[in-house]
Amino acid sequence: MTERHQIDGHLIFVGLPGAGKSTLGRTVARLLGRPFLDFDVEIERRAGRSVARLFAECGESAFRALEVALTKELAAAPPMVLSPGGGWVTNPGVVALLRPPGRIIHLRLSPSAAVRRLSRSRVVRPLLEVEDPAATMQALWDSRANLYAAADLEIDVEDVAAQRLTETILALAHGQTPEIG
Repeated sequence: MTERHQIDGHLIFVGLPGAGKSTLGRTVARLLGRPFLDFDVEIERRAGRSVARLFAECGESAFRALEVALTKELAAAPPMVLSPGGGWVTNPGVVALLRPPGRIIHLRLSPSAAVRRLSRSRVVRPLLEVEDPAATMQALWDSRANLYAAADLEIDVEDVAAQRLTETILALAHGQTPEIG
């Protein structure tokens, strides 16, 4: 049996809203014995208001600035499992702040599946509070796909069981080349 070594940096989950970044992140963090941080929850805690309210009162650019500031803080933090918002990757330079040694994991989900998942959620998604959420989600995908493609690992989360997702990510966290399939 070969010895397994955990990677030294953060594991960062990226993907469209509804891909499961927070849900999977919590599970992986627990299994690795690492802290978990959901960017939206932390930003809400610090700002004393919801993401939806931040968007409405201050605009998306102010929210993105809070994401960048949080990322800069986390660059020096011990290894964690991080779940930034779906648009975090659009902030210039944030990926470089955490990688290396951090590893980016793209939880790939089609725009139509993301809308279906979010329609069942009680969480308010400011970018989807529009007349045509499907068109908005497709536009998000179109503008972010190349940024998500720069991830260290891409996993299709539409048709893969949660247990298999977790095993794949744990293999990556332990410095192994995960088998995807």
